[in-house]
Amino acid sequence: MSDTDGKKPLGLRSGSQPGQVKQSFSHGRTKSVLVETKRKRVVVPKPGTGTSGAGSTGSSAAAGGSGKRPAGISDVEMERRLNALKAARARESEDAERRAAEERQREEERQRRRDEIEAKEREEREHEEFMRRKQEDEAREKAEAEARETAKNAPAEAPKPRPADAPATPAAPAAERSVGKPASGPRKADRDAERDSRTKGKGEADSRRSGKLTLTEALAGEGGRQRSMAAMKRKQERARQKALGLGAVREKQVREVQLPETIVVQELANRMAERTADVVKSLMKMGVMATMNQTIDADTAELVIEEFGHKTVRVSDADVEQVIDAVEDKPEDLQPRPPIITIMGHVDHGKTSLLDAIRKANVVSGEAGGITQHIGAYQVTTDSGAVLTFLDTPGHAAFTSMRSRGAHVTDIVVLVVAADDAVMPQTIEAINHAKAAKVPMIVAINKIDKPDADVNKVRTGLLQHEVVVEAMSGDVQDVEVSAKTGKGLPELLEAIALQAEILELRANPDRAAVGAVIEAKLDVGRGPVATVLVQNGTLKRGDIFVVGEQWGKVRALINDQGERIDEAPPSVPVEVLGLNGTPAAGDVLNVVETEAQAREIAAYREQAAKDKRAAAGAATTMEQLMAKAKADKSVSELAIVVKADVQGSAEAIVQAMEKIGNEEVRVRVLHYGVGAITETDVGLAEASGAPVIGFNVRANAPARNSANQKGVEIRYYSVIYDLVDDIKAAASGLLSNEIRERFIGYATIKEVFKVTGVGMVAGCLVTEGVARRSAGVRLLRDDVVIHEGTLKTLKRFKDEVKEVISGQECGMAFERYEDIRPGDVIEIFEREEVVRSLA
Repeated sequence: MSDTDGKKPLGLRSGSQPGQVKQSFSHGRTKSVLVETKRKRVVVPKPGTGTSGAGSTGSSAAAGGSGKRPAGISDVEMERRLNALKAARARESEDAERRAAEERQREEERQRRRDEIEAKEREEREHEEFMRRKQEDEAREKAEAEARETAKNAPAEAPKPRPADAPATPAAPAAERSVGKPASGPRKADRDAERDSRTKGKGEADSRRSGKLTLTEALAGEGGRQRSMAAMKRKQERARQKALGLGAVREKQVREVQLPETIVVQELANRMAERTADVVKSLMKMGVMATMNQTIDADTAELVIEEFGHKTVRVSDADVEQVIDAVEDKPEDLQPRPPIITIMGHVDHGKTSLLDAIRKANVVSGEAGGITQHIGAYQVTTDSGAVLTFLDTPGHAAFTSMRSRGAHVTDIVVLVVAADDAVMPQTIEAINHAKAAKVPMIVAINKIDKPDADVNKVRTGLLQHEVVVEAMSGDVQDVEVSAKTGKGLPELLEAIALQAEILELRANPDRAAVGAVIEAKLDVGRGPVATVLVQNGTLKRGDIFVVGEQWGKVRALINDQGERIDEAPPSVPVEVLGLNGTPAAGDVLNVVETEAQAREIAAYREQAAKDKRAAAGAATTMEQLMAKAKADKSVSELAIVVKADVQGSAEAIVQAMEKIGNEEVRVRVLHYGVGAITETDVGLAEASGAPVIGFNVRANAPARNSANQKGVEIRYYSVIYDLVDDIKAAASGLLSNEIRERFIGYATIKEVFKVTGVGMVAGCLVTEGVARRSAGVRLLRDDVVIHEGTLKTLKRFKDEVKEVISGQECGMAFERYEDIRPGDVIEIFEREEVVRSLA
């Protein structure tokens, strides 16, 4: 077949060409062999079609006519070959590009290595050249010094003049020359010895050259290292101190080192007034490898203290709190202080409205939902000039701990009861708090202006809880008031003043301040802020204090009117700025002398709290852990992250969440805190698949972006009712639905057939109800359930049907079960799920 474009006629010429090859053998023998050279057939595409013709497809090339391609090849074959050729060329080009890229990378790597080797060799050559030049310079300087030494000694060693009567023989000069040549050896040795002795003498003298330095002396020097000016000054200073008698070794001062249970190496060195490096070295000699920032135990530290010659005074970690121990005040230092009155009662009984009427303010309008959700502290001056401090507590059931705190820091409790609602659950709780705190109580019967007000019903209801008012011959004062009209307010203030006079409240304003944290929050721009009620002493700006696990320095004091003040005497509520963290509500504030004491006390309390939590976790045995894990396996948990505006609200929400749930589902608070929602909260919620609950706070911009990216839900609330209801509804969604069965029919097996590909098929008669393909079935034999499952097939005659009604025959086959017999009964039922909810 021709290898051209196919236009030439078909001839008889073979595709092979004959030729001869001469073969050589051993012993000089040769042989000519006739061979044929065959050329490989090449398929040539249509002329004008480039090798890279992307625009022309194989089909168009194949359709160019059968006369322009090798004969006997179909269009499909031609298209396939062209496509294969293009693919091969594309692969070749890709391989070529890849090889070129790899070659470039290898070449770059080789070039980099060559550059590194050349740079290294260049540095070595430069170093060798520098050393060679240095050696040459030293040799030249040495030769010049020897030449100068020779020239200097030449006049002293010149030959003496020969006497006049001495016979002049021609051999004398030659003899002198012959004698003079070896004489240079001893002279050179003498010069070397003299130079060595001079250098040695100079070293032993250990003093600096004095006078003017000449060129000859400079060149004659050995170039050795001279002592620095600082070394000479130090030597002179030591000589001066020795002359003045100051060089005597001082006697070591023995110190009493307070040693706690554990101590940092650097702190131990500071208490001994020793160098930290010396303490570390001493520990290493004992075999203890510790750095300056590591902690060592008391026994090891005691050995170190004894080695340095000091005395050990063992102290406990709890001794750090001795600086804030209560000090008994002298009677002559005590001065009268305003009473602290806490208003308590059930929600919506008018506590805040009553306080607003006394303060002539309107706090209710600022509360979300019209209910108090924070504990507030206010100071009121009455018309008679008496100063009263009021604490307003929430009445909602979730704020139990807030009411408890208010009762424990107060002097008098005003129990507000609505005349139209009588005694309610939180009223009873407030009575119990007041009794537990052992503080006197005044009952204010509010809302007497309402038409359905029943004062006697309130007084009778209080009797059931052992609160006997004066109107019923008891010792508890009761006042009928109306916060709306102002009726009875003067009588209430008079009753409070009378009770305060009976208590004789006194405090010492000239001592270090002691107070209680009523509320704490994290304010944007101001940082941690604590509402503190000063109980004793005077809190001043600049005071250093410790409160719970936090410490700080009073940066500013703000009273209940929002004004900055310089000091807060006893019974004055103030906002304190300058804390390093948010304290817990209920913590006690104590003023200390130094910042170091405050840091130490706060660190000790924080560590003690950690140890307590760890001990609580470690106290459980393995059996208890296994039992708890087994019990929790069937319990579903709703995890949430809570952020609130103040510490008290966060605690109230956590306590409310703990009450939600039953033995199947519960709510778990992963983390709760005070302040805005941050990225850290979003990250924690994402890891646990929990929503973030914000109570009167909002998420900052980075937290919002992070929540959108990670799909974390953030919910905002301002009323605790709504929060509790929503969480309860979400927890109800975790309850497993109740499964109920509903019987829909019965069928009796009349005959059993074996069908190829299906198995055993029961010929049934539906006797009751309906048989459905999607329903569950039970197989009953002699009224005993022997199988429960689903149907594989349900047929009516030869057709697959969804259901068969009563009175009709059908064929049924069970899924993965074939032990069926005539006379068995099939029970058909459906399951339905019923949604459950928490009560």
